[in-house]
Amino acid sequence: MAAALLRSAALRRAVAPSMLPAVQSFSRPMGCRLFSDMKFVKTHEWVRSKDGVSILGITDFAQGALGEVVYCDLPEAGAKFKGKETICTLESVKAVGEVYAPADCEVVEVNEKLADVPATVNSSPEQDGWLIKVKFSGDLSGLMDRAAYDKHVEAEAKEE
Repeated sequence: MAAALLRSAALRRAVAPSMLPAVQSFSRPMGCRLFSDMKFVKTHEWVRSKDGVSILGITDFAQGALGEVVYCDLPEAGAKFKGKETICTLESVKAVGEVYAPADCEVVEVNEKLADVPATVNSSPEQDGWLIKVKFSGDLSGLMDRAAYDKHVEAEAKEE
């Protein structure tokens, strides 16, 4: 389960094997607001779209596996990315995590608040800790709803 998030060798070394059970059992906190319009990617990003603009962030599971975020390296507005390309990086006290573009897109806005308080990604990953706003030009048909994403996370946990 954590393998998709722990892609880099540095990040894999940062999470001690003894910590993986705790990471794998991580779940959404009670009272977390669920968005029916949220879609999820297997690499633990979420997307919420409205009026042709989509907000992109990392899931609560991803922030828990990554640890305390201390710096967000976000792209400039106007930057264009291909699907599955690294769109930004998040530095934590453990290592650096990559965030991937779910489809071809152009960045229209970044969450400037993260420059001053990057840990917002941890405290509110699926709301105030959003990373960027984009306009997608690529296919988003492979995204999952919350139930499918939760099953994906459970299946990854069984693989490890």
